[in-house]
Amino acid sequence: MALPSIPALPHDFPRRYLSRDADVGRWSSVEGIFNELQSRPLPSAPALEQWLRDLGEFQDVLNEEGSLRYIRMTCKTDDPEIEGKYLEFLEQIAEPSKSRFFALSRKYWECPYRSYLPEKDYFLYNRSTENDLALYRPENIPLETELDKLSQQYQKLSGSLTVQYEGQEQTLQQMGRYLESTDRPKREEAWRLTAERRLKEGDRFEDLFDQMLKIRFSVAKNSGFDDYRDYMFRRKERFDYGPKDCEAFHESAEKAIRPLVVKIQRKRMEKMGLSLLKPWDLSVDPDGLPPLRPFEETGKLVEGCRRILGQVDPEFGDRFKEMGDLGLLDLESRKGKAPGGYQSTLSEARLPFIFMNAVGLDHDVRTLLHESGHAMHSFLSRRIAFSPYRNAPMEFCEVASMSMELMADPYLGEVYPDPRQAARSTVRHLEDVILLLPWIATVDAFQHWIYTHPGHHRGERSAYWTSLRGRLGGIEDWSGLEDVRASLWHRQLHIFELPFYYIEYGIAQLGALQVWKNFRKDKKEGVRLYKQGLAAGGTQPLPEIFKSAGIHFDFSLRMIEPLMAEVEGELERLEAIS
Repeated sequence: MALPSIPALPHDFPRRYLSRDADVGRWSSVEGIFNELQSRPLPSAPALEQWLRDLGEFQDVLNEEGSLRYIRMTCKTDDPEIEGKYLEFLEQIAEPSKSRFFALSRKYWECPYRSYLPEKDYFLYNRSTENDLALYRPENIPLETELDKLSQQYQKLSGSLTVQYEGQEQTLQQMGRYLESTDRPKREEAWRLTAERRLKEGDRFEDLFDQMLKIRFSVAKNSGFDDYRDYMFRRKERFDYGPKDCEAFHESAEKAIRPLVVKIQRKRMEKMGLSLLKPWDLSVDPDGLPPLRPFEETGKLVEGCRRILGQVDPEFGDRFKEMGDLGLLDLESRKGKAPGGYQSTLSEARLPFIFMNAVGLDHDVRTLLHESGHAMHSFLSRRIAFSPYRNAPMEFCEVASMSMELMADPYLGEVYPDPRQAARSTVRHLEDVILLLPWIATVDAFQHWIYTHPGHHRGERSAYWTSLRGRLGGIEDWSGLEDVRASLWHRQLHIFELPFYYIEYGIAQLGALQVWKNFRKDKKEGVRLYKQGLAAGGTQPLPEIFKSAGIHFDFSLRMIEPLMAEVEGELERLEAIS
């Protein structure tokens, strides 16, 4: 692993406030920095702006320390020392820092020279600061730390799950490869083994979630909200849309997207000659072709994706190579590693890190391209001077990643020399886009129900989840597997760790499909607009960032229907090739 080298990253943005040896892993050092910022006189508007720059640098340094500890923890969840350092940061640094940052926000807000700062430059920052001040409650700080600890327990539990299969211990992520086998009994055996292993821990997942739920309801009540949903919409600064818009998306997914899901699955069932489509029939190639295996070793994955990214735009390929050279990739699945994948920006170095669990599947190529989109976003916005504006709203962050996957499709020959295999991969990707949208609607609607129904019990929760899958799911048959279906949400990390962070994927996917349309019409102009949107960071309101990328902030039925028609047309064209 290259992780130990991360602290020695190049310093393209040297510190101008903190010394290089400032130890932000010790509270005594961190507290001293807080004290200086809190006590510093602000006798003029220029002094206030300098103070903001220094505050931003401090936040970048502190955030990077937390990110490094989180990265190491997820890479080795079974290392007690690494786990201890992560928990130490949460308890001794992150928790006491919250009240101190709040005090600094209040100092800024109450400074008489704040009104002298240019409105156009500070409107978004002021809006965010005002919102933070309104939501802050000191009694929520220990509760949020407890939630972070419970999230770490979820990561540890999920990362520890393995099964014995084909004579070896395998992670549940590694078991995914067998679901692409053309041997149906083997697929079923692997699926059942994985499902039963997860189901065996069902009570532990439910216990964790119940603990989280209780704390989250307390957080909302402390902040003066009737329910946690309203609290989180404010907390996530959703100034441009609300719960009613999300409910409209749920309805659009049911009316405009699910019919295409059903069409795709009926075609799959017919090709496979099945009277019933079972859960273990959803990943295998419906024509009976062997699973796509784009690589056997991670180095091949890295080199193939570098070439793909370079074909989309040469800068993307160069940046990705830079990440590999700097040790900013941890891609292989192994025991003790947390599940899933993510991109984390090291905020002081302003460099991205990619984490994932590659096991040789087509899905791994997609994941790396997806996270590379996030990474390019980090690179393109790193020159923004004002630290809070480097990060775009999450709804657009996912446009960056999902668009990259779609723009990469024409260049899959870099990992699939056979054009038929490349076409198969693209068909699967576009089908996955369609299949994912109703799943997003399910996860989002599930959380809307959970957090507006305090006092519900586990049985009611499971029943509501099952009803949503009936409304928004496909036609696969779950007879005899009802307990597995009712607990499918246990595998969705976002429900546990990132409540209400999921609708962003739906909104972003619709934005990404628009980027894809622009790219197909005119590659050069499409990439230019895409990069322009990424380079905007968080300097504009959400609808304006979409506009800068040449797309519309709109997830209504009138937007979804023509996009679905375009995808369906492309699927028909590609199926003739594959």
